[in-house]
Amino acid sequence: MHCFDKLYKKTKPYLKKIKRKITPKSQVKVLLLTNRDSDNVGDQVIEATDISLISTVMKNLGLHRWEYEIISKAVSFVSQGYLKNRNPKLLEPAEKAIRNCDIVVFGGAPMFNYMYQNFYERTAVTIEIAQKYQKPVFFSAIGLEHYDEQNKKCQRLKKALNLDCVKMITTRDDFEMLQKYKEKESLYIDKVADPAVHTCTVFRKFWIQKKPGRKKKIGIFILREGGFTDNKIPFSKEEAIAFWTKVVEIVKQRGYDYEILTSGHFSDEAFVDRLVREYGFLLSKCVFNMNTPEYLISKIADCDGVISCRLHPSIISFSLDVPSVGIMWNAKVKGFYDSIGYGNRVFDVIQEKPEELVDRLELAMKEGIQKDETYLMSIYQSLFTVMKEQIKKNSNASPYPYRKLVSKMVCFKGTSRGEKEEKIKRKFRRVYAKYNKVADSNRKCENNGGDK
Repeated sequence: MHCFDKLYKKTKPYLKKIKRKITPKSQVKVLLLTNRDSDNVGDQVIEATDISLISTVMKNLGLHRWEYEIISKAVSFVSQGYLKNRNPKLLEPAEKAIRNCDIVVFGGAPMFNYMYQNFYERTAVTIEIAQKYQKPVFFSAIGLEHYDEQNKKCQRLKKALNLDCVKMITTRDDFEMLQKYKEKESLYIDKVADPAVHTCTVFRKFWIQKKPGRKKKIGIFILREGGFTDNKIPFSKEEAIAFWTKVVEIVKQRGYDYEILTSGHFSDEAFVDRLVREYGFLLSKCVFNMNTPEYLISKIADCDGVISCRLHPSIISFSLDVPSVGIMWNAKVKGFYDSIGYGNRVFDVIQEKPEELVDRLELAMKEGIQKDETYLMSIYQSLFTVMKEQIKKNSNASPYPYRKLVSKMVCFKGTSRGEKEEKIKRKFRRVYAKYNKVADSNRKCENNGGDK
């Protein structure tokens, strides 16, 4: 060992020179844009699985690790400040990142959302920059919202999506809706699986073995106040509280252990806190500070069944072979369950009763999960096809078959201490912003004599 250390010290300067030489200017730089800075840990799972899929494509095309680089950034690099005042200086980080890359990949997440979020504008601006620098753009497994011919925001997005630089758009949701966004013939569109269907492979070292002899456990994932009504479902806060209270009561009556969970968004956690403080939910049964993908995955892996409003706990459960029932608050939930052949595992809070929800979960737990390899492969095959066209057009390489894909995919290493601290800081700052907004509103109300 001592001799090796001496040899390494002597050769280290030369190794650095060699490394510089084998990292040529021709290195393929992929700019991956996700919602990675979201509190919703599902978005962080998307980022990790996308990185693994893209890395595997590169391997499949014969590229060595030093011949490509995946630069992962949040789509929010087009800042809120820029969207407000259009100061070109605020756009410089996005301009630089796109100018210096070879390919732009939008990975999952609600990049098209315009109804009550501004993802659509960030997406449109990013495409326009890519068009300026002639960089190919791929959208992979994007979440969709309702298409509206009369909505200016929707049509703003549509115009950008049909610029020459956009080469591919795939969705995990409604393919017929995606077709409405397409105008140019050359634009490749398709329906594919969400990247998180590969959670079981990418996060394999974070699985938890269930303890033998313990009670079966149900994971109950709660949605924020206003989550239903924002999506045009007339299900108030009071109705939601009564619903979750009844679900917990039924689960306990039927002899199950349970945990109240979220996928990390601070507003979901705030609602769980309200259930504890004001409605008698047991603190010991509620999980807070869901800040890393591996923590979310370990919690789901420890469940025998899952009830979820948020989409990605359902997708992760499916990947980990944990049966689940999805509660409809957004069309994407039903879209996913239909895609995996379990459209009967979707629950309507307006039309159905809590007892029926638990009945449906018990049936799902009895039936288990069957997976279609063609469906699982769809996202990989689409990425492989378009990247081959851009990187190695004349290559004879063909996509790995499913078993080989699984064996080649890179495993997530885990969240570093620094990354954890950054995630917590971002979550707290969002809470501070929400508090300040409410405080300003209250002061305004007081100054107006109590009138709202």
